[in-house]
Amino acid sequence: MKAIIIGSTKHLAFALFYASLGTSLALIAMVVWYLNSRPDLSLWHTTELTSEYRVHSDVSSFSEYMQLEDKLFDELENKIYLDAEAPQPFDVINRYVRGSYSDPAHWSQDWNRSYEWVNADAEFGVLLIHGMSDSPYAMSHFAKHYKDQAHVLGLRLPGHGTLPSALTHIYWQDMAGAVALATAHMKQALGEKPLYLVGFSTGAALALNHELEQIATNKGSDYAAMVLISPAIGLPPVAAGAKWQARLGTVLGLDKLSWNSIQAEYDPFKYGSFAVNAGDVVYQLSLRNHQLVQGLGLKALEALPPILTFQSLTDDTVDTSAVISSLYSLLPDAGHELVLFDINRTKVNLSLILSDPLEPYRQMMTKGQFNYDFTLVENLSPESGELQARRLNDNKITPLGLSWPKQVYSLSHVALPFPRHDPLYGPIWDEKKPHIQIGTGASRGERGVISVSASEMLRQKWNPFHSYLLDKMDEVIVP
Repeated sequence: MKAIIIGSTKHLAFALFYASLGTSLALIAMVVWYLNSRPDLSLWHTTELTSEYRVHSDVSSFSEYMQLEDKLFDELENKIYLDAEAPQPFDVINRYVRGSYSDPAHWSQDWNRSYEWVNADAEFGVLLIHGMSDSPYAMSHFAKHYKDQAHVLGLRLPGHGTLPSALTHIYWQDMAGAVALATAHMKQALGEKPLYLVGFSTGAALALNHELEQIATNKGSDYAAMVLISPAIGLPPVAAGAKWQARLGTVLGLDKLSWNSIQAEYDPFKYGSFAVNAGDVVYQLSLRNHQLVQGLGLKALEALPPILTFQSLTDDTVDTSAVISSLYSLLPDAGHELVLFDINRTKVNLSLILSDPLEPYRQMMTKGQFNYDFTLVENLSPESGELQARRLNDNKITPLGLSWPKQVYSLSHVALPFPRHDPLYGPIWDEKKPHIQIGTGASRGERGVISVSASEMLRQKWNPFHSYLLDKMDEVIVP
């Protein structure tokens, strides 16, 4: 009887194993089929540009980086804009068609490229670093704000401003190498004058990494202060497995699996398509930063310059909670500040949200015990769209004289760097402008008809509280 039971158990175990294996293979096959059924890849998904900077490139200065960037954009011109296989002129909202509404040439400055605005009378310098899949345009309003006061440098990170394909083989170390070159260049140009850093998303994570690596190698801090906007401190857990999708695509010979999304390229300064590798790059960078913060300890982290961070409570790109748990909660008391933008808490909005995104933080906020200044930007009351800034350390309240716009229930990851008057992402239509105005688009119709998803079109792309950001930044970026 015992032998029969053991034999039956073995048969059952084998049956369950093969059933699980079959189910897993079927699920993988379905996922592969779905991913491979997406739109075909275009020239800008498959073309390789060979003049991009790599950390092992024979480049030792920022001037050499700029010379290589010139070659890169010449290569882009020859391989895409002058290529016979390039899209036809009727493609009126393709950034890779000259004269289209999305042609970057409509702007007086090519914001896809690095720029340096030298100011001989400047008392300080500002280095600006954009985010993943973005371009230096993302930091343009901060650059303009400080142009008359500072020596300004807006860095184009490797893999950006050209083709989405450029992000399929980039490493975070390449981007960190470019940040190091730009930082060294600015330090040399400024001499004893202070250098400030403003970084957005991945750019913020790269700036933090630069200073952490400096501390880890017993070198002094390069920045007088850092302003981090929607920093990529932590990512959703799915990012950890993203690289396996691309590897499976390589094994099966399915190039589409190297892409999380394959979209129309209608934005002149940001890729619509997103390579799987790009997500993995940010994930690996966040792991390195976490390792450094944990390993250095509280005493060593005193060498960090003051950090001012702006973060939306709702952020579908990076993990808001990681900004607190993986960075700010581990920092010493050294003049750091976190500004968190709450959702628009009107009674109507609160009745529609699935779960309150502030709930996980309420107990921590109630205690008010922080090694940093913690400011919550919130509604004055549920009956009002007007805003106040509440310092959670002591509940000090400052009315801001700003209000939520109608029909806006929260900020987003991408909104923070752009004011209402931004000509690309802002909501103000100007019929005199010859270029695409993405912020004014809200096309209506049936689901699944156009290639741009409704969720993307309705995502908040500009910051109604941008003036508040600038005021706060001016408190730390001072000569």
